[in-house]
Amino acid sequence: MVTRKDTNKARQRRHRRIRAKISGTAERPRLSVYRSLKHISAQIIDDERGVTLVSASTYEKDFKGMTTGNKAVARLVGKKLAERAIEKGITTVVFDRGGYLYHGRVSELAEGAREGGLKF
Repeated sequence: MVTRKDTNKARQRRHRRIRAKISGTAERPRLSVYRSLKHISAQIIDDERGVTLVSASTYEKDFKGMTTGNKAVARLVGKKLAERAIEKGITTVVFDRGGYLYHGRVSELAEGAREGGLKF
């Protein structure tokens, strides 16, 4: 029987493999996604300096009272992240799916970020 712990270990292995190939720079930072059962969060990171530039999450007050574990809210998080990034002058990013399949909430967040004006 596959447990949640085994699934997360496999995801972390995939994420390490992905991170060996991609990295965020000042010109093109990394958009990193984290997905839990109830929430989704994303941040734009400059890996050279080790600094988070912008973040958005369903943990924020804007999403209070909403059902947060669905695709519609994930798209809103992507749009909010893109809006904040554009304010800081960030237009292009490298997408890091965090070891998750590019499917469901992860792809909706990416589409929301694209709608908001980010290019990747």
